[in-house]
Amino acid sequence: MLVDLSEVGAHVTWMASGNPSVSFGLYLPGIGAGAVVVEVRVIHADDQFAPGVMPKDFSLQHSKGKTGLDLWTTPVDIGDPTLKVGHFGSPGTYLYRYRVLRPDGQVLVGWMTDPFARATGPGQLAAFEVPARAGTPMDFEWRESDYGVPPLDDLIVYELQVGEFADTFLGVIRRLDYLQSLGVNALELMPVTSVKQDFDWGYGPLHFFAPEERYGGPTAMKTLVAACHKRKMAVILDSVYQHVESAFPYQALQPVFDLVGIPNPFIGAFIPSPYYFGPTVNFNLPFSQDFFQTVNAYWLDEYHVDGFRYDYVPGYYDGPTGNGYARMVFNTYQKSLQIARFKAPDGTSRIIQVAEDLDDPQGILRDTYTNAAWQDRLRNAAVSVAHGAPSADSIARLLDLGLAGYPATKTMNGNPVPVAPFQYVDSHDHSCFLTNFYANPGAFVDRSKWFKLRPYAVALYTAQGVPMLWQGQELAENYTIPDSGEDRISIERGMDWELFYDDEGQALVKLYRRLGVLRRTLIPALRSRTSFYYDAESRLSDGVVAYRRESSSQIAVTVLNFSDSVQKLWLPFPAAGTYQEMVVEPAGSTTDGRIPVIQVTAADEWHGLTIPANMGFIYLKD
Repeated sequence: MLVDLSEVGAHVTWMASGNPSVSFGLYLPGIGAGAVVVEVRVIHADDQFAPGVMPKDFSLQHSKGKTGLDLWTTPVDIGDPTLKVGHFGSPGTYLYRYRVLRPDGQVLVGWMTDPFARATGPGQLAAFEVPARAGTPMDFEWRESDYGVPPLDDLIVYELQVGEFADTFLGVIRRLDYLQSLGVNALELMPVTSVKQDFDWGYGPLHFFAPEERYGGPTAMKTLVAACHKRKMAVILDSVYQHVESAFPYQALQPVFDLVGIPNPFIGAFIPSPYYFGPTVNFNLPFSQDFFQTVNAYWLDEYHVDGFRYDYVPGYYDGPTGNGYARMVFNTYQKSLQIARFKAPDGTSRIIQVAEDLDDPQGILRDTYTNAAWQDRLRNAAVSVAHGAPSADSIARLLDLGLAGYPATKTMNGNPVPVAPFQYVDSHDHSCFLTNFYANPGAFVDRSKWFKLRPYAVALYTAQGVPMLWQGQELAENYTIPDSGEDRISIERGMDWELFYDDEGQALVKLYRRLGVLRRTLIPALRSRTSFYYDAESRLSDGVVAYRRESSSQIAVTVLNFSDSVQKLWLPFPAAGTYQEMVVEPAGSTTDGRIPVIQVTAADEWHGLTIPANMGFIYLKD
């Protein structure tokens, strides 16, 4: 590895005099002594807006780092009485940034943030903390010796944007019991690293090592992960590595590399892409490869996260043995084998590595050390049915991973590891699914058609693969988002918790909670790898489909009615026994004409089922 985090960023230690000292370090590959002047500007956060209190500037000196990279460093005695002005020298948060000048003093790069900052202030300010006294514990105390990452097939994932969902990391903690009531045991957090704007989804990354200060910063992020692990919930980070924000330091430093006539060691063309989201990372360069490998290792070690959802993988996937995505997930898998919480009984790792590869999710699971994939195919099929398409066949086939062409395992380090796609009908990338039932949705739709969501919810919790919910879908959230542009990513759409209390929200969340109990606790067959699609029996033109999920001890027959009218469906039940409908509580009750209990006296005996409009049922064999 080229990147050594012990020599870059800002590190606080205590001098023999008792004063706190901070060591600043910045890699400038290819930029040696005499080529430029590098300065760091520092101010106590309490003085940031104080009139008459000026920040302190310090020059950095060049040396070779431990791995041979050009390293610029300086120590600063924070307690030096000659530096005392305002709060400088006092405990608390300090803000800093860098600039680069020509040897003659002309500014080449104005003030920029630290690419290795572990904490930040607002916008483009890096930060560090000086404790009140020497010996004050700075490390977070982890207490999770009994925690292990859940198996892939056991996951129910909830995607959320921290600011929209609960304002802060600590706010999310206050909602964990609610999420568990939905069966959720994994959070997928949209990007949590610090950004330049007051609000931003985070897909133009500026900082890679620093949790968003406005969400609570490093300690609050660790507290959230610890709270999740206490509840046996995994935490997955949405990670953006194909491109960076235009203000990212190694992009901002381009004039410096131009001055000395060397290529940028980080930014540059990698593989062709039809999309431009920002300056692209050149993964053919060793420095950029090691930078992101270090980022992953840091979040695994420092924040104990359980995996990564990699944004826009086709933008940096150059084949199964390439320098981009494939190399990263391979090395991250090897790293995870050294960490106890990932170890499966067979010696493989349960690290969750999710590729957003909408073009070829089957291929990315087959050809790389990825064990899960985002894919829009189920969502797109669901939208077609919601828009009135005559056939529901595509949905049914996508609920069975074998029919959809997904591999069941991938060989990693010589051992088979389970792989599966995330299955969803809602995600941050799209307008709320409810809006698909309205001909001309504006910014919001009324929620009168909330009941149409019910069969999709049943489908999601009974599908093969990993069910994923997007924040608010269980309450029938009802907003649209633009297909592109700044309004898509920079307008905060806070989750409307008032929906939890109205009739629509209460009815829908009750269904989700029931389905969560069924998948997570009562019906292990719903987490199995065995499905059977009633191809001949399903009446696709009427929007009625049926399939069953099986384990060694259970059979669960699911019937879905996507239509607006009551439907009758005849099915052969595979084995004798009592089949009880499990979705509607209390079990065995009926007010809608359906059959709550079916007695099957012989294998393959046919029975007729009544399915209410816009509903789904699960019949479980005793």
